[in-house]
Amino acid sequence: MQTDNFSNPIVDVVIPAYNEEGSIGKVVSDIPKHLVRHIIVGNNGSTDKTKAVATAAGAVVVDEPRSGYGNACLAGMDYVAQLKVQPDILAFIDGDYSDYPEQITLLLDQIKSGHDLVIGSRALGDLQKGSMTPAQLFGNWLATNLIRLIYKVEFTDLGPFRAVRYEKLMEMKMADRDFGWTVEMQVKAAKLGMSCTEVAVDYRKRIGVSKVSGTIKGTILAGHKILWTIFKLI
Repeated sequence: MQTDNFSNPIVDVVIPAYNEEGSIGKVVSDIPKHLVRHIIVGNNGSTDKTKAVATAAGAVVVDEPRSGYGNACLAGMDYVAQLKVQPDILAFIDGDYSDYPEQITLLLDQIKSGHDLVIGSRALGDLQKGSMTPAQLFGNWLATNLIRLIYKVEFTDLGPFRAVRYEKLMEMKMADRDFGWTVEMQVKAAKLGMSCTEVAVDYRKRIGVSKVSGTIKGTILAGHKILWTIFKLI
């Protein structure tokens, strides 16, 4: 763990979003503005009013027409990389309002105390009934146990709500363009010997239908990609 302590870090937030017009405004609005500099929405080819709603709520919208969760995150990171002053911390949260954006303080506190990567763990927090499918719960259990066995780092979740020291994120050289994004970050952090921890975060039913867990095909593809990512990075 790093020993330096950020008293007033520069924090940016990236939100990947695809057709989240009903929720994206709530997510952006609930992020504590006094704690963050920029809120960047990676608009992943949305065909609804996601862009307009996010902009009206105060976010910077970066268009990424290529589909893929990772692509949307990478688009947000590309925007951050072009800023004159890079952030100390970059946080990620989904645009479906399933996480509680105000709980970003819990993640930032762990980074400030010296950790490199903090995962908001739904498994440790208050999980609203029905907010995660049985397939998601099993997939998280399997993936985190494989990471523990192979990489010797303890995680309980692959949750999308996370914060990372920006300089450490750059060392990871993130590349996954779709479902393997979250696990790629955790595995690379483990391989690089970074200080990783988790905090309990609450989780509720998302607004709208999930593009991944909402379909059998999406669940199978996501599960396959997550397991493939774990093994290919060995």
